Amino acid sequence: VQLQASGGGLVQAGGSLRLSCAASGRIFSSHVMGWFRQTPGSEREFVAAVRWGTGKTYYADFVKGRFTISRNTAENAVYLQMNSLKPEDTADYYCAISRSGLNYAVTVYNDWGQGTLVTVSS
Repeated sequence: VQLQASGGGLVQAGGSLRLSCAASGRIFSSHVMGWFRQTPGSEREFVAAVRWGTGKTYYADFVKGRFTISRNTAENAVYLQMNSLKPEDTADYYCAISRSGLNYAVTVYNDWGQGTLVTVSS
């Protein structure tokens, strides 16, 4: 599966952005689509994930209540609505697919899109 992330940009603290990830190829109901983020010198960290078949969502504690992940199965796309952004949310954001159905660890994700940069100014 090829993934194409978009929607990053520069926003002031407290603002919102919506990231999109378009997938080409077959996505099965057992698969999980996730968003991760990474800053220079840091490891890639889990942000949110959604089970393709059920729509069940998972979030890192630091984004609960602020970010919402969703998917559109007809369009083969996953989204990350980010509200109340903070300067510490500044990072490259990546979408990825996990064929194993596991959802938190970087290592269980098989295919990755390119990053889209989110910069939050204070």
